[in-house]
Amino acid sequence: MQSRPLGVSSCAAALALLGAQAHAGVTPDTVVIAGTRVPESSAELPMSIDQIGQRQIQEGQLQVNMSESLNSVPGVNAQLRQNYAQDLQVSVRGFGARSSFGVRGVRLYADGIPATMPDGQGQFSHFDLGSAGRIEVLRGPFSSLYGNSSGGVIAIFTEDAPPGTRVAATLQSGSLGVQRWALKATAQPGSVNLVVDAAHFSTNGYRDHSAAARNTFNAKARWQLDERSEFTLIANALDLPEAQDPLGLTREQLSVDPQQAGTNAVAYNTRKSVRQEQAGVAYQRTFGAADVLGGLVYAGHRQTTQYQAIPRAVEIARPTHPGGVIDLDRNFAGVDLHYTEQRALAQGTLQLTGGISYDNLDEARQGYLNFAGEQLGVQGTLRRDERNQVYDLDEYLQAQWDSHLRWLTVVGVRHSVVDINTHDYLTAPPATNHSGIRFSAFNPVAGMTYRAAPGLNVYGAYGKGFETPTLNDLAYRSTDGSLTGLNYGLQPARSDNFELGMKTEVPGFQATVAGFYINTHHELAVQSSSGGRTVFKNIGQTQRTGAELAISSTWSSGFMAHLAYTYIDAETNTGHRLPAVAANTLYAALAWRHKPDNFSLTLEALGRAHFYVNDANSDAAAGYWVENLHFDLNQQQGTWTFNESLRIDNLTDRAYVGSVIVNESNSRFFEPAPGRTVYAMLTVTHR
Repeated sequence: MQSRPLGVSSCAAALALLGAQAHAGVTPDTVVIAGTRVPESSAELPMSIDQIGQRQIQEGQLQVNMSESLNSVPGVNAQLRQNYAQDLQVSVRGFGARSSFGVRGVRLYADGIPATMPDGQGQFSHFDLGSAGRIEVLRGPFSSLYGNSSGGVIAIFTEDAPPGTRVAATLQSGSLGVQRWALKATAQPGSVNLVVDAAHFSTNGYRDHSAAARNTFNAKARWQLDERSEFTLIANALDLPEAQDPLGLTREQLSVDPQQAGTNAVAYNTRKSVRQEQAGVAYQRTFGAADVLGGLVYAGHRQTTQYQAIPRAVEIARPTHPGGVIDLDRNFAGVDLHYTEQRALAQGTLQLTGGISYDNLDEARQGYLNFAGEQLGVQGTLRRDERNQVYDLDEYLQAQWDSHLRWLTVVGVRHSVVDINTHDYLTAPPATNHSGIRFSAFNPVAGMTYRAAPGLNVYGAYGKGFETPTLNDLAYRSTDGSLTGLNYGLQPARSDNFELGMKTEVPGFQATVAGFYINTHHELAVQSSSGGRTVFKNIGQTQRTGAELAISSTWSSGFMAHLAYTYIDAETNTGHRLPAVAANTLYAALAWRHKPDNFSLTLEALGRAHFYVNDANSDAAAGYWVENLHFDLNQQQGTWTFNESLRIDNLTDRAYVGSVIVNESNSRFFEPAPGRTVYAMLTVTHR
């Protein structure tokens, strides 16, 4: 493996060399809603919040994985694992880094519908980038106003249809057998604003046994009922018929052949299939000059089947083993209702937002042997049969007072209750086959912005947060099955979150710098793992200290630049660093756009310092630099528009480990990334 570590000195050199470069599509006075639930200027708010515009999400991008865009945001680590049987590995300021699958510790939303379940476990797979209008990322103390597992908030919003009617067809093809076809239609018939997008993606994968296919659908229809009210329907669906799972590699396997599949992946045909459908309706009405009532109701269903590589001998030797096939059937639903009121107060403006939310998850979880007789990788005898129910009920209140002079003050509080119940229909005795636990917390936050000069704001904030164990964390009390039932001895992790920052925003230039300190008690960590069962425990304090820098600029010559740098020192009370969290991360990009916007060239660089693979810090993936380049052409002929892109990732063909499976019990930690890859994209639009 050839790789180059990324340290503080090299980050400083890159800062000096690359300078600053802009988010495509970002303009001064960027408006966001994730921080306050109403449109606000991000420069004014006492919090770290970034918006990724539509052009950056889609231009020259495959529009397949959220990591394509999220790495341009400081404080966020989003790693594509080259494994579509597992979701992205995403963490915000170190929260969520320990997750070996799915997303935890970070709240996810798609058009206001939670993609994070009430227990704190979330999924990205149904997020549709082809019709995304923007992505907002909230970090720091104010994330806790979104409740359980709010180490950060990532929210995607479907675009609004532009005037007229448009139909766009996209074809993409390239390395690793990647194919993507998409069809998008937008229209404004009468008082309706309509967006519909459907896409198919497939790949042979970089490693052996890593092929996947995925179909997505997303639709949004907004009706303007009258001058003061609107109604929005959101619907999306995901079909992942099969994604092969290549598993992780040991250090020795990695050095011999990084493209090979992990131990037993082929023998047991490790794979995953997912189907999900969800829909929601939102209503908003304005009263008076600025008071707003908003409500959202949603429901959905997710079916997941996953085949693991747990050896047949292990399952036979342990009669209580839940098996190597996981079958989950989840129904989820929820409602959010909030009201915002504005009034004059002491020569300023007071804005109050109060609301209540309820989310429910009903899960049927079954486990089967992953063999039948001598045949491996097939569904065998039932070994686990339980029903899990989780709900959260939260009330929140937020107040914002703008003096219209120097000060803007924002305070808030959220009360959260998370209730978990399980019914075991197979292994527990009838007298004890039902158990449950309830967690609750009050999380206050407060922040102030001082307008030091025109275009220059200084702010500070503090907040408390908490993260409950997920159903997966609670699943086992012992690795050998001697202790049955859920691990109700686990406590929620509780955090104190401090932040200081400065923002400047003038035409053509934006910059933010933030320093943070987070002290977490009862952090969740792995106690033991064996034979497909992982037992979690609470550990003592974990401290995260860090700094973030983001600079964006544009020049009249057509050049645009963006830089995002993160430093984080995340350690437990034993002196070990949090796994999968690099001390230094740098993203930089430089783009040149030919006027009148018919040609552009963008160069990106991403560097990460080394990062550990487990809580014991016994091994680590080396740091690396990778560079990406894409060319984009645009032509218009009457009512037709043609967009062509050529994208080259990992220009220097560097060999490196892109992600790790944290705390993997067999030391199969490493998930290598591909070398140089090339993709061509064509979009034809008729209006």
